[in-house]
Amino acid sequence: MKSILKKWGQLGLVKQIIVGLIIGIILAITIPEAAKPVALLGSLFVGALKAIAPVLVLFLVMSAIAQHKSGHKTNMKSIIFLYLLGTFLAGLIAVIVSFIFPVGLTLTKGAEGVTPPSGVVEVLKSLLMSVVDNPVTAISNANYIGILAWAILLGLALRSAADTTKTMIANFSDAVSKVVTWVIKLAPLGIMGLVFESITANGLEALLGYGKLLAILIGCMLFVALVINPIIVFVYIRQNPYPLVFKCLKESAITAFFTRSSASNIPVNMRLCENLGLNKDSYSVSIPLGATVNMAGAAVTISVLTLAAVHTLDIQVDIPTAIILSVLSAVCACGASGVAGGSLLLIPLACSLFGIPAEVAMQVVGVGFIIGVLQDSFETALNSSTDVLFTAAAEFKEWRKEGKTIDINKAA
Repeated sequence: MKSILKKWGQLGLVKQIIVGLIIGIILAITIPEAAKPVALLGSLFVGALKAIAPVLVLFLVMSAIAQHKSGHKTNMKSIIFLYLLGTFLAGLIAVIVSFIFPVGLTLTKGAEGVTPPSGVVEVLKSLLMSVVDNPVTAISNANYIGILAWAILLGLALRSAADTTKTMIANFSDAVSKVVTWVIKLAPLGIMGLVFESITANGLEALLGYGKLLAILIGCMLFVALVINPIIVFVYIRQNPYPLVFKCLKESAITAFFTRSSASNIPVNMRLCENLGLNKDSYSVSIPLGATVNMAGAAVTISVLTLAAVHTLDIQVDIPTAIILSVLSAVCACGASGVAGGSLLLIPLACSLFGIPAEVAMQVVGVGFIIGVLQDSFETALNSSTDVLFTAAAEFKEWRKEGKTIDINKAA
């Protein structure tokens, strides 16, 4: 048994997850009834991630701001600009691709128990109310916008605290990060349970039936990751961006793909930023912030599924309206963490732009739930890896201005 466990440990997390994935598929196809308890592993894994991630964001941001010394330069303005630009361009690309390759839907039920926001004003109001949410309530409800706001305020208030207090907060931050890494090590079992549950609930046929829609969604996300983001990074650093892009995809996107949680992937991204030699004063804030507002994948999901509904109903769309949809999807994506249900629940809001009735829009959300096992994985992988990519791009630009040598190949 010891030798088996030793070999299992030598496989590496990604290979372990792939094994769990395969076992989950086999059990779901061959003995779904006998293997029902396996689904509990997935629920436990997701529950553990949801429980620890809000605490992680609170302590990471609070500790980073409390430890920051005045006079230390950060690149937050550039990073936030890149986050917003990347999210908008992702939505725009999704709109363009959806017109080039229009796809229709077989509308389905499955989202009857949820209530979407009624308009942009409600999304913005919800976002603002989330900022002033009770901190304990924000943590218990995983309201990351509220958690981020309180973490920033507490961090600023603690700047004048004694060094021993700051050290204690930093120790708490390190401890919570360690717990997250322990939970992520259980990912192979969790993924096995999640895949088993998804297949037994929806069947492989359900996923295959939406193959074209999935191809558009995944294709857009891959195009953003492999073409749009590298162009943005090249403009900033004036060097071949692909070594850095592939480094982020390999070390951040893969774990985010399987855990399907940007917040839980924060320790992975922080470690990657450290390995790249980035300024801790910048990435200790930009990475948790990116997990909350950098949502290129969500912008793609909102745009593609909305236009799929438009094509299904044969609604004619002009260019100005399509551009408005790109902007709306970017705004909605940034506010997704402040709305229960994430990006899928913002689809009815985007559908309202074309006069699509709420009951039809909610059927589109039902389709999103069915393909969510893949859609959400690719969305999270794009979102999380881009956090590191844009943080690094902003800092490398400053290095270039200062005349420092940027050896991306060495860093990557």
